[in-house]
Amino acid sequence: MWETRQFRKGLKLEIDGVPFAVVDFQHVSPGKGSAFTRTKLRNLLNGNQTEKTFKSGDRVPKADVTTREMQYLYKDAAGYNFMDLNSYEALILDGAVLGEDVQFMKEQITVHIMFWGEKPIGVELPTFIEAKVVRTDPAFKGDTVSGGTKPATIESGAVVQVPFHIKEGDVIKVDTRECMYLEKVKES
Repeated sequence: MWETRQFRKGLKLEIDGVPFAVVDFQHVSPGKGSAFTRTKLRNLLNGNQTEKTFKSGDRVPKADVTTREMQYLYKDAAGYNFMDLNSYEALILDGAVLGEDVQFMKEQITVHIMFWGEKPIGVELPTFIEAKVVRTDPAFKGDTVSGGTKPATIESGAVVQVPFHIKEGDVIKVDTRECMYLEKVKES
């Protein structure tokens, strides 16, 4: 059981038999009345978000969510193919289970697949990935003065806003949580 004072982002809870993850929370102590915790929760089965308020000291059951480290191999007509790095078992997931994270799935990436019981319910990507820019507009002289950005498509298919100096073939570091460019990776 989790108490409200133990809430943090990413914590897995079970409410009415459904697993949820804490997206955001705020402990509130009003001048009059008892303290409470306002939370934003994401349903791990369908991805919907909801808000719920808990009284201070409430106890909520832990969700029976486990993760297994797996490597993404390839996509075919059956779905997205993964291999368990410990048992070498194969697992095929539908794109609906991956949700928006599918845009960062490049071959050989290691991810954590979340299971609720024996059912796969989602994927946890690495926070940062390095990917090659496969398509972007060329930079024009004088563009760097404005400090703006342009869209670039990386090898996994995601579109990221990058600075004007980035060109096709460059390898960049991307934050998968925000779909945001971080830096150009130095060539070795």
